[in-house]
Amino acid sequence: MRRADRLLQIIQILRRSRGPVSGGAMARELEVSLRTLYRDMVALEASGVPVRGEAGIGYVLEDGYDLPPLMFTAEELETVMLGLRMAEAKGDAALGRAARDAVAKIAAVLPEGLRASFIDAPLYAPSPAPVPADIIDPSLLRAALRSEQKVEILYQVPERAPERRVVWPIVLAFFERARVMAAYCELRQDFRNFRTDRMLELKVLDSRSPRSRKRLYADWWRQVRAGGEGGSNGTKSPDRSPQV
Repeated sequence: MRRADRLLQIIQILRRSRGPVSGGAMARELEVSLRTLYRDMVALEASGVPVRGEAGIGYVLEDGYDLPPLMFTAEELETVMLGLRMAEAKGDAALGRAARDAVAKIAAVLPEGLRASFIDAPLYAPSPAPVPADIIDPSLLRAALRSEQKVEILYQVPERAPERRVVWPIVLAFFERARVMAAYCELRQDFRNFRTDRMLELKVLDSRSPRSRKRLYADWWRQVRAGGEGGSNGTKSPDRSPQV
């Protein structure tokens, strides 16, 4: 890899990271020595790139630095297409349309040489069975996730009477046989998983969740990892089973 390309890749590594990145980690990804990596960091700082480093912690790219968008590589385009095909196969109608629109927009700005390889990317993720249809409008649920608002659902588990719950949505997971929302349930005072096809009604409330979705996600994921099956509350971990 040319040094100029390596310097751009270092910036990309720092841009995609949410926290400090150690010199060793960057050197391993770039397949260079740590000494070479340190020289590259000095070169970036000398050229005006706002990189801040601290011994024992790592490097960060300060906010406000703007780099012109870089062209996708062939592997990046294949990854994007795979994700869009999965969204079209496993998402609802609105997500399917959004995935097709995204393909058209990306293809329109790609150079001719990359456009064909993007459209005809040889990666697929076929679903073995159709996902059960939803009664509620999933786009309302996604909007509540973005705005961090509470939702009220009328939820029914087979062979049980419907229950009305107020929950704080955390994440929407797409499984082979179901779509599942992980949320904090006010009734149970704990995290629970809810299949979207078992939601009979959904209403987005005016009130926001008392905790940010980022904080809720961190707490929920910590409990999932600690309990293996979703923690001590007895619910199944959504990455193991979509059942509630």
